[in-house]
Amino acid sequence: MTKDEWYKQLFERLNNFKFRSSFHLKQKDIDYINEKGLERIRQHAEDFISKREAPAYIANDGKQTPMRGHPVFIAQHATATCCRECIRKWHKMQPGKELSQVQQEYLVDVIMTWIQKEMERH
Repeated sequence: MTKDEWYKQLFERLNNFKFRSSFHLKQKDIDYINEKGLERIRQHAEDFISKREAPAYIANDGKQTPMRGHPVFIAQHATATCCRECIRKWHKMQPGKELSQVQQEYLVDVIMTWIQKEMERH
């Protein structure tokens, strides 16, 4: 399966899941992204993933990603990259093991793909 095929299938599954499809960027999120630029938002996503999702064990797993306050947080809930259990279920990465750089880059790419799709909606 190619990356494009995987992403198409992933985003179709996410869109068919009521909770995941309920997340959308608000105008203040769009304004923030436009102010900071997509490259800076990607850096934020990389930082959040490396600190909040990549460690093998996370003390507050399942509660480490706020539901609001940053466009990346919204994207994480929309793309099921918000906690290790969601990452296991949706992205097939097992908890209890530190995420590799490649896995982290994939999660950031999924987040940024969703953000760019949201930006195109506005």
